[in-house]
Amino acid sequence: MQERVRDLRRVFDADLAAALDAPAVAGLRARWLGRKDGLLTVLLRDLRDVPPAERAGAGQAVNALKQHVERALEEAAAAQTSSPVTASLVPLEMSLPGRRLPPGAPHPLAQVRARIEETFLAMGFALEVGPEIESDHYNFTALNIPPHHPARDAQDTFYVEGGLLLRTHTSPVQIRTMERQRPPIRIVAIGKVFRRDPFDATHSPMFHQVEGLVVAEGIAFSHLKGTLERFCRQVLREDVRLRLRPSYFPFVEPGAEYDVSCIFCTGSGCGRCKGSGWIELGGAGMVHPAVFEQVGIDPERYTGFAFGLGIERIAMLTLGIDDIRLFFENDLRFLGQFPG
Repeated sequence: MQERVRDLRRVFDADLAAALDAPAVAGLRARWLGRKDGLLTVLLRDLRDVPPAERAGAGQAVNALKQHVERALEEAAAAQTSSPVTASLVPLEMSLPGRRLPPGAPHPLAQVRARIEETFLAMGFALEVGPEIESDHYNFTALNIPPHHPARDAQDTFYVEGGLLLRTHTSPVQIRTMERQRPPIRIVAIGKVFRRDPFDATHSPMFHQVEGLVVAEGIAFSHLKGTLERFCRQVLREDVRLRLRPSYFPFVEPGAEYDVSCIFCTGSGCGRCKGSGWIELGGAGMVHPAVFEQVGIDPERYTGFAFGLGIERIAMLTLGIDDIRLFFENDLRFLGQFPG
């Protein structure tokens, strides 16, 4: 037993020398003084097996080792507490107020999208969504876009495996809605679209588009103009003026592009509108009879109109932003300017 005590003391001294931080000292205490499996606990328990003639001397040696271990561990713990690293720590003052995290806010595009949705919902439109990966049929054929149209070219459209593609507009949602719902129809589709455009100040290969569709008996071009005027005055400015110019789109006839009077100079001409007094917003027109035939709607009975525009364009106008890339860079200095 005496030899065993001397061996354990040498082991402890070596362990203590290797304990360089507070967690190591705490682990050493558990290893040596643990109530169940501590080395000293086991040693004290083994005293019962020592012959009676040797028990007194063995007990003194074990007690001496225990005192040595306890004293050494206390000194080591005190040394760690007063070490230069811990001494440099400032005590935590629990009464001090915490540091406030800056409040978050919806992304500026999300804010503009919400305003657009609210405007159309107030006008009686229903919101519709559709897949971002589309077939050629829904993205082109059903919209009366011919096979030779340049929009189908791989230089303009992202094609994926299986003959599918990333939708180039939200117009496929109109086709899907007309396939499952009979007139009257009044819906607006909002979502991401993808085109092979350069990523510069005014273009992005991914952006957000709004498409509106109304189908019923007796729908005329005047209904389209009145809808666009109300939308622009709700989202842009109350005094904004609308102008429609003849244009061609395969899925509408007649087709038009629509402009609004410049919201920066009120139409007098400035750098934002390139001196014209007008800012282009999007395209529109009366739904082509060939599109109605694709979805089984009688073009002799029903008429309708459709229109589209980009959310980024509305956001750039209303928020005074001249570089579309800022929306996608996640710069908190930029985003923090639009608390919502």
